[in-house]
Amino acid sequence: MTVLYILGGLFIALFVLIPLLERSRHRFTPEQVASLSRWIWPLMIILAIVQLIRYML
Repeated sequence: MTVLYILGGLFIALFVLIPLLERSRHRFTPEQVASLSRWIWPLMIILAIVQLIRYML
């Protein structure tokens, strides 16, 4: 039953956030996107290491 609550919350958030983001006037330039995408993999690796440490303790 908890899974259904979580899925329901995610779908509600999806249906609320998508229209809000589409109406947003803020657009990213290709330089901003490149700058942000450069940080994604290092942050994911740090997150994985932290989760591994938390799991081991």
